[in-house]
Amino acid sequence: MSGCHVMAKPTSSRCNLDCGYCFYLEKPQQPPMDDATLEAFIRQHIAAQSGQTVEFAWQGGEPTLAGLPFYQRVVELQQRYAAGKTIQNTLQTNGILLNQEWCEFLQQHGWLVGISIDGPADLHDAYRVTRSGKPTHARVEAAIERVRAHHIDFNLLVVVNRKNSVEPERVYRYLKTLGTPFLQFIPLVERDQHGDISAESVSEAGFGEFLNAVFTLWVKEDIGKVFVQIFDSTLAVWCGYPSQMCTFSAICGHAFALESNGDIYQCDHYVFPDYKLGNLHETPIAVFNESQAAIRFGENKQRLLPIDCQRCPVLNLCQGDCPKHRGQNGKSYLCKSYDAFFNHTTPYMKMMRDLITQRRSPTELMAMLHRR
Repeated sequence: MSGCHVMAKPTSSRCNLDCGYCFYLEKPQQPPMDDATLEAFIRQHIAAQSGQTVEFAWQGGEPTLAGLPFYQRVVELQQRYAAGKTIQNTLQTNGILLNQEWCEFLQQHGWLVGISIDGPADLHDAYRVTRSGKPTHARVEAAIERVRAHHIDFNLLVVVNRKNSVEPERVYRYLKTLGTPFLQFIPLVERDQHGDISAESVSEAGFGEFLNAVFTLWVKEDIGKVFVQIFDSTLAVWCGYPSQMCTFSAICGHAFALESNGDIYQCDHYVFPDYKLGNLHETPIAVFNESQAAIRFGENKQRLLPIDCQRCPVLNLCQGDCPKHRGQNGKSYLCKSYDAFFNHTTPYMKMMRDLITQRRSPTELMAMLHRR
């Protein structure tokens, strides 16, 4: 195994928001990450990577609740244990606490920041509210302005839910005004206490309808200008490269979640007792990465696919989707969405692939479509 990814949660499930659809708030809270755990994590994570670049991902809950001194210590320890390797950091945040001091730190050390925003105010504030139920959109926009003013690289993460999924064009055009070309659309698929799909979740076909509407705008106006993760990843697969998204990788796993007490889980979506691998104070991350449990977890993605999926013409593109989204029949809740998306985009992906093969820019497709 060449390396692994670890999503570190220094504040556990603690958050300063009370988003109506959040799946992580229900997790048992651990105390904030102490210095011994932080140092062990940084040392072990660097040692577990065979390449020269080591990526650290800080998430939550809300990771900024750990406080700026915590991340100043992160940088200090990374420099101590880097051993000549290049260290990269990403911070996924709701943006609420990103004041001037935070932005100066992030800019100084070249951190990539992911900011969660679900569209214009009415759509964002439908679910993303404070603990006292107050809207947060204006505060998130202000944070984005500060990040832009400090020339910090950032992307936008949009949770596609029951409300904003029906207004794809408005959401997309709004996102383009916020100052970054890098967008991620994450489908909300959660289950309630009875095991039924939650009322906030996107519908079975709704995510595909959302993606297709956005893609129709993007392919005519924004190739090479706006970079939508799922579009870029799909084109990469058409060009013969592995998917950039674990959702569409043939084998998953080796993308662990680290709780603040040092517990390691198979995945951010599987922070449950049955998927706990152990604790880094007892077993190094590199050993977890090579363990049969981690290998078996990753291979189960293909091994447990139903016959229908194995015969599906778009299997090479969706790979059965994230196991978290699969029902008792083994098929993804989003099967209709991905079937619609991959079929809708196929002719355009083929044309862009052919342009790239000819050493031409895929942006030429926009002119070709306008001439039709």
